[in-house]
Amino acid sequence: MTPRHRPVSLGPTEVDVVRRPDGAVLLRSPHPLGPFPPRITDRLDHFAARDPDRVLFAQRAGGGGGWRTIAYGAARDGARRIAGALLARRLSAERPVVVLSGNDIEHALIELGALYAGIAYAPISPAYSLVSSDHGKLRAILALLTPGLVYASDRTAFARAIAAAVPAGVEVCGAGDLDRWLADPPPGAVDEAHDAVTGDTIAKFLFTSGSTGAPKAVINTHRMWCSNQEMIRTMLAYFRDEPPVIVDWAPWHHTAAGNHDFGLVLYNGGTYYIDEGRPVPGAIEATVRNLGEISPTWYFNVPRGFEALLPFLRADAGLRQTFFRRLKVLWFAGAGLAQPVFDAYRELGRSTVGEEILFLTGLGSTETAPYAMGRMWPTDDASNVGLPPPGVELKLVPTEGKYEARLRGPNVAPGYWRQPELTRQAFDDEGYYRLGDTFAFADGDPARGLLFRGRMSEDFKLSTGTWVHVGPLRARLLGHLAPLAQDVVIAGEGRSELAILVFPAAGFSAEAFRHCLAGFESTGSSDRIARALILTEPPSLDAGEITDKGTINQRAVLARRRDLVDQLYGADVAGVLVR
Repeated sequence: MTPRHRPVSLGPTEVDVVRRPDGAVLLRSPHPLGPFPPRITDRLDHFAARDPDRVLFAQRAGGGGGWRTIAYGAARDGARRIAGALLARRLSAERPVVVLSGNDIEHALIELGALYAGIAYAPISPAYSLVSSDHGKLRAILALLTPGLVYASDRTAFARAIAAAVPAGVEVCGAGDLDRWLADPPPGAVDEAHDAVTGDTIAKFLFTSGSTGAPKAVINTHRMWCSNQEMIRTMLAYFRDEPPVIVDWAPWHHTAAGNHDFGLVLYNGGTYYIDEGRPVPGAIEATVRNLGEISPTWYFNVPRGFEALLPFLRADAGLRQTFFRRLKVLWFAGAGLAQPVFDAYRELGRSTVGEEILFLTGLGSTETAPYAMGRMWPTDDASNVGLPPPGVELKLVPTEGKYEARLRGPNVAPGYWRQPELTRQAFDDEGYYRLGDTFAFADGDPARGLLFRGRMSEDFKLSTGTWVHVGPLRARLLGHLAPLAQDVVIAGEGRSELAILVFPAAGFSAEAFRHCLAGFESTGSSDRIARALILTEPPSLDAGEITDKGTINQRAVLARRRDLVDQLYGADVAGVLVR
């Protein structure tokens, strides 16, 4: 029997398909993109005037107590006061505001203040300050940006990084400084500066995760962000009538939360509960507590987050009821979701509230603000990422039995800050941005959605000439090997058979792993795992093996551990090894 889905208003899914003589396939929505404001802060003005007491941001008070909040009216007032302080310092895109610390209400106010003043802002991964041992990435980022002001909420916690990486003469401020700025009324120059902001004004610099190379500073304009939010609002149409309520841990220095989630709340008059949890043991419990109190209407997580939350939902009926009570859409992005996890959430919704909650997804990049395509219909295939929304033109170029994606639209970045050669390489001769991802057509029909087939930079050939598509294979392996493997890296380029390097999860058992791997079904040499190496050293952030958001850089791991890979492929080696 077809499951009953919870009713939800979504956007149009029609697509025009044009097949060119050169083999490229163009996909675009037949519907035009609706109008959008020139500045993202116009939406702050709008809701502050219409409903000033509506909560915009909420986060746990110190010590993990109740929620402290800031409403739209107070947020606008605070943003304007901070804008005055930033303008007094003559900051600009050439001397931007840099924030080293993570998500909190103060960070949000600094961002809104910079946006209101038309001053570029750059949030930087706290891991580059607090986890890195050499601060090499932080130094490189600050050298590229040449900031005029650096903010860290707790200057003591960030003191070592500040001393190691912030250039002499650059002003550094913390929470106490922010309190002083908020005490001063905004000068008249704030309105003048805000009126001067246009769609071409740089809103922020966001750094790529570095999963396929060194982090790059992506220029994000107000037009990019506003047009992308109108695309999201068009497709998640229920936001027009029901302002979203979200509980979100994802960091604002990444586009998924910093643009997509922060933006969809601000653009649609919603409420953002800042989740201090993380999808790791010892931190996921905070997320569970928050979701036990707050019922979201839209819930986003990365695949690892959905995996970490799943056992708590299964074990706690009260948590399930609160989580699913008002939920209209589940949304994953950032990596491939294991099919068993995808299926489990659909079943939990049915068993808890008698309706299946749509489990949707989309795909994009930091360079696309980030939404570039999305699936707005139910499916049994977690790899189906849907179609482009109104405003985005997608060009699919055939390559090795699949299609490379390139796109154009008002949401696409003009390039990388102070990196003209990287900008040139990012676009083809027709002006399409090279997304770097590959796809196949669902059921052979582009109108039925695009199936994610991995990053071009990760795929490789065996010595037999057989292509190995790393993304889908890795997702299948992680689903099959759960809960024994935290992550896997696939090796075999130029070899006759595949091997995997495994980062084990807590409670790993070599015997259980051998048994589990033996049951992994394969169809041929492109997905048959002949050897496995269990790694005892975790991936290194400083060496680029793992990004600050926890994504494994496949090629960096293989390069750094080349000797181990060579040993694994030794003539007298087979099966599973531990190193």
